[in-house]
Amino acid sequence: MIRVVIADDHQILREGLKQLLEAPGDIEVVAEAGDGHGVLEHIRSKDFDVLLLDMSMPGKSGVELIKQVKAERPRLRILVLSMHEEHQYAVRAIRAGASGYLTKEGASSQLVAALRKVASGGAFISAEVAEHLALDAMPHSGGPLHETLSDREYEVFRLLVAGCSVSEIAERLHLSAKTVSTHKARLMEKLQVASNADLVHYAHRHRLADDPSVSG
Repeated sequence: MIRVVIADDHQILREGLKQLLEAPGDIEVVAEAGDGHGVLEHIRSKDFDVLLLDMSMPGKSGVELIKQVKAERPRLRILVLSMHEEHQYAVRAIRAGASGYLTKEGASSQLVAALRKVASGGAFISAEVAEHLALDAMPHSGGPLHETLSDREYEVFRLLVAGCSVSEIAERLHLSAKTVSTHKARLMEKLQVASNADLVHYAHRHRLADDPSVSG
């Protein structure tokens, strides 16, 4: 039996995922979490095999949460379930320690197979993400500028593109406005842009412009 904890801030989605996972009979959902704090409580108190993790939840989430989970439970397998389709999110999740990445759009048909593969020690990623990871391992020939951003800078970048103000981002990420402003200045320098409008143009040009304000 594969023991799973589901982490997503939408209760209705958690219920649907639980029904989907438990239908075959070889998977048991042992707990659920609605935020990063709940995830950390479960990894410290429960014995389970796979964490099915939403990429965007209240409080600590995404790459930052994946890194902390792996630091505390290195052998725990993590399957990320996200609304974000572009490979940058997936690549960053895999680099942080996730074993698989699945979009919510493909969950109904692929989730059980993906979870079984991750639980057995394998990886579940798209061919595009696998290729990108392989290219990263080769001598660097110069990729898109956004690949030079840190995980936190990338998160701030996406929220700025979605129209969030510095104060809104600070509240969402539990950072000071000064820290967010510092991240903003650094990412704009790295992306070689001078304004928020330039950021939006850059995001659209590189197809990074879906809305991260929707839970992912």
